Amino acid sequence: MTTAVPPPAWVDRKRPYWALGATMPLLPMIGYALVQVTGLPLFWWFGPVFVFVLTPLLDQLVGTDESNPPESAVPALEADRYYRYAVYAAVPPLYVAVVWSAWMLANGNLDLNATLGLTASLGIVTGGVGISVAHELGHKTRRVDRVLAKLALVPVAYGHFFVEHNRGHHVRVATPEDPASARYGESFYAFYPRVLIGSIRSAWTLEQVRLARQGRSVWHWTNDNLQTWTGTLILYVALSAWLGWFLLPLLFLQALYGSSLLESVNYVEHYGLLRQKLADGRYEPCRPWHSWNNNHVVTNLFLYHLQRHSDHHAHASRAYQALRHFDESPALPAGYATMIVIAYLPPLWFKVMDPIVSAHYGGDLAKANLK
Repeated sequence: MTTAVPPPAWVDRKRPYWALGATMPLLPMIGYALVQVTGLPLFWWFGPVFVFVLTPLLDQLVGTDESNPPESAVPALEADRYYRYAVYAAVPPLYVAVVWSAWMLANGNLDLNATLGLTASLGIVTGGVGISVAHELGHKTRRVDRVLAKLALVPVAYGHFFVEHNRGHHVRVATPEDPASARYGESFYAFYPRVLIGSIRSAWTLEQVRLARQGRSVWHWTNDNLQTWTGTLILYVALSAWLGWFLLPLLFLQALYGSSLLESVNYVEHYGLLRQKLADGRYEPCRPWHSWNNNHVVTNLFLYHLQRHSDHHAHASRAYQALRHFDESPALPAGYATMIVIAYLPPLWFKVMDPIVSAHYGGDLAKANLK
């Protein structure tokens, strides 16, 4: 008689690489080192070059991964502290990058190209890394996770994201009422001011309602928006008082660029997709086909599986390492790093994406989220 051999335990082959996100804040310092070694001023712009040139190339070189962890492995995956610490580890170097960049802008005797390049590279870090960390941790219930999520949003001056994303966007996603869901035929340049204003307004209203239920004023210190905005004010004023007040507009400039990076991702993630209304007038529940999905490995590693956005919205509490690919999810033709560049060029964006949206709805654009 032979004894049945149990199947081997599932192994996450990407496990060692999830800590790569914590190295991303080093981009401004790497750019500076490359300038010193090569003498090429282009490397002051290393942040944008890495994200928009090197990352798409790496995405194509490494390819995609559609594999999913078996559900039997998910409890162990989500209990493994390594994955949580891989996200936590990005916060200290984020602040190191902010302080170092601020010091260089004040004391590095930089010309205009170097100043703008370093400011943009810092915006890549605060907007790309900071908000990705806040996105992952903001969905968690542990106090340390929520505190770190807020701290990650302080340098990019986008603290209201903590409120609006979790309690606004996830409720209204893929509907005309959601400022962060781009409409079919809407360019990124029309979308950005709309979401910028709409998300702040929504976050303020959400906190006003929450605090009113507790019998508190919207100006109470427990307002999550005020906490993170105050953190930004303290950080910016402290750095400017230390290094010079000319630094203040540069800090706001990098924050504006960082926030535009986040919102360009929002633009890509939900463009044209719509949850249909039910007979009772409510919207159908959010399903995997209400968000664009992508499985390019490199960008997913840098952004903690953010591109598996379909599963994230359908199951918001699911940890990043356990997010799944669904065949029924609408797929982006490339990773975020490539799609953001395309989004910056509206004629090209409409040429690429509008036929894909139309095909998703079988040619019936009445089912899409229209302007």
